Amino acid sequence: MGKKNKLKKALDILPSPPPPTEDDDGLMDDLLAQLDSRDQTIAQESANVLNDMEINKQAEQMEAASKQDAKNRFKARQARKAAALAQTYAADDPVAEAKLEKEAKDEERDIKRVCAELNVEIHEINPDGHCLFSAVADQLQLLSMLPAEQATYHTTRAAAGTYIYNHQDDFLPFLPSAAGEDGSGALDPGLMSQEEFRKYCDSVRSTAIWGGEPEILALSRVYNVPIHVVQAGRPPVVIHNPIGSSTDDQVMDKRVVRISYHRRMYGLGEHYNSLRPKSTRSQISHALQNMLPGP
Repeated sequence: MGKKNKLKKALDILPSPPPPTEDDDGLMDDLLAQLDSRDQTIAQESANVLNDMEINKQAEQMEAASKQDAKNRFKARQARKAAALAQTYAADDPVAEAKLEKEAKDEERDIKRVCAELNVEIHEINPDGHCLFSAVADQLQLLSMLPAEQATYHTTRAAAGTYIYNHQDDFLPFLPSAAGEDGSGALDPGLMSQEEFRKYCDSVRSTAIWGGEPEILALSRVYNVPIHVVQAGRPPVVIHNPIGSSTDDQVMDKRVVRISYHRRMYGLGEHYNSLRPKSTRSQISHALQNMLPGP
């Protein structure tokens, strides 16, 4: 059985994955998205397939061709990330599994504690590679800054990618080239070439590439709204302010986008959720729980 047929067969056992494309890039994107699943069986099956693909060897082959092809440099970075995630599932190590389980529980406890202080609750976003952009879109709709029909990752991806592209000087220093610090054995941090930068912005706009700090900052500036990211550890809330904003401005304008960042709660992939104001029902339930006597 060919590799592509093998991957398609493996994907058939996973519940409702995104439709696979006709090339291996799309199939790998599907598997990476499944690694984010809270269902450990789904994550494990995806990891098994990625390990069977000998993804590290593929990354080395792509790196060998990367001097002539910017696309291969990007694919090599994705392959190395996939390998790192998949290999974590490969070893049957009870100690390592217990450690990961504890880290996940600690993270969930810390994030829920901050949410309780802010009177918000987690609204789960689909772990499909677009989670950051979907979480921000959900928040913008709650704030009446996007109509429902536009409150999708398509809108926020387009906004972030276009803003980054039009403000190259603000973002390029924070986007290292795959041939630099992300390259195999590289010592030079390196910066993206103009062509790499263009392809990166296109990827933000139109693919399932994961979003991070640059995209959060871009979205904060596009919509002129602070974005607060709740996380485990210190600081518990990372604040991204748009250009020209100040503490006084935030007092005048109560609109704040609140999302949560998870390192462990959803498999081993990074994930973002939206933080919505607590419903009346959940507030009553929480109050009743606090009234109950302790054990």
